[in-house]
Amino acid sequence: MNTTPTAADPVAAACCTPLTREVLGAEEAVQFARLLKAVAEPTRLRLVSLIAAQENQEACVCDLTEPFGLGQPTISHHLKILVDAGILHREKRGVWAYYSIIPGALERAAAVLSPQEA
Repeated sequence: MNTTPTAADPVAAACCTPLTREVLGAEEAVQFARLLKAVAEPTRLRLVSLIAAQENQEACVCDLTEPFGLGQPTISHHLKILVDAGILHREKRGVWAYYSIIPGALERAAAVLSPQEA
């Protein structure tokens, strides 16, 4: 499982430019906005919370439908947005997909918003 941030990773791209230290570039702003939009939706925010709260910080999509009262296609749509935003990792195991928090993704996102001492 490759969890190293890449240049295409919106969290990694934005992580090095705290909003309170430097002005974000146009592309950085677009990428960081995608990340914020991904977690600014209540169902997706709850999905991240539910996955992060698991003992091994991963969950099967089959276990994520019941707590939300939503169908599997709807949950899968929300999970895809979180994967595309660089927050979750998806791993296919047989017929099921398992999702886990990308290590450091939430911390890097928080660092962009946090003031840093000079």
